Amino acid sequence: MAALGVLLSNSLTKQSVQPGPSTDLQEEYNLHEEKESGLGCSGPGCYSCQEKWIGYQCNCYFVSDELKTWKDSRDFCVSHNSSLLQIQTRNELNFMKFSTSFYWIGLSYGEEHDAWLWENKSTLSQDLFPFPKSVNPKNCMMYGPGGRILDGHCGKKFRYICKQQLI
Repeated sequence: MAALGVLLSNSLTKQSVQPGPSTDLQEEYNLHEEKESGLGCSGPGCYSCQEKWIGYQCNCYFVSDELKTWKDSRDFCVSHNSSLLQIQTRNELNFMKFSTSFYWIGLSYGEEHDAWLWENKSTLSQDLFPFPKSVNPKNCMMYGPGGRILDGHCGKKFRYICKQQLI
């Protein structure tokens, strides 16, 4: 029990805020560390990703080559303890701009809420990317080149991106 107390104390001490480099330098350092470690995740509580998954900011991403319907894509992600991609921050959006194809993401129309919702039932942030003007509520959303989102028939087959939060 005493050993646990010492470990906890050391852990809390290491997390204290200390002066550091400017935000731009910190981001550059983080990018360097991601490339060097291959994990894209640093700090307490972060773990490495499964094989074929990409680590970034304490999340793991699986970018499929396989084509599936939106439902089958979602089911695949769930079976791997993850969910279809939900973009939450500007950094994550910039990280995902690598895409050269369209990928299913975890955004679909919730009729009971009369709104486009992520799988966790949260609403889409209009600050992250512009929402298409004419979309069919019966469709599901895809993420594509240049950070665009488009709607597509949920039964059509596209690639998909799963996201697993590590902490």
